[in-house]
Amino acid sequence: MKNTTLLLLLLTSVFISCNCTKTVTATPSIYDNAWELEYISGSRIAFDGLYPENKPTVMFDKTEMRVSGNSSCNGYSGDFTLTENQIKIGEIMQTMRFCEGGGEQAFQGMMKKINKVAFDSEGKLLLLLDDIPMMRFKKIVKRQ
Repeated sequence: MKNTTLLLLLLTSVFISCNCTKTVTATPSIYDNAWELEYISGSRIAFDGLYPENKPTVMFDKTEMRVSGNSSCNGYSGDFTLTENQIKIGEIMQTMRFCEGGGEQAFQGMMKKINKVAFDSEGKLLLLLDDIPMMRFKKIVKRQ
C-alpha cells in the first residue's frame, strides 16, 4: 500500500510538471504583438542582472516578414521565415550604441540559435532550440 501511494504521488507530480508547456487551445499569434523577454536560458548571471533597466523586446511583422525590437540597449531588425512552428531568423542588423554587461550579447546569441516557436499554457511566446525553451516572452499590453 505504501509503495502504491508513493507511485501514485510520483506519477501525479510528473503529469502536473509536464502540463506546464502545453500549447493553449486558442493559439495566440506571434504577429501584431510586441513581446517582452522574461526568461533566457544559459546565462550564469541572474535575469535582472543581465537586464537591470530595459528588457529585450521582439515583434514579428507578417507583411514584411521582418523581426525587430530592442535587445535592451540597441534596436535591431532582420528577416525571418516561419513555416508552421519552424522559424529561421536571418542576419540581424542593429544600432551600434555602447552597452555594458552581457545581456545584449546573450540575447543576440540566443536569437541566432532558436529554430522553433511555441506558446505555453498562459499564452506566452516560447522561442525554442529544437524542443527546449530558450527564451520566454510575455505580451506587452498596448497603451491607447
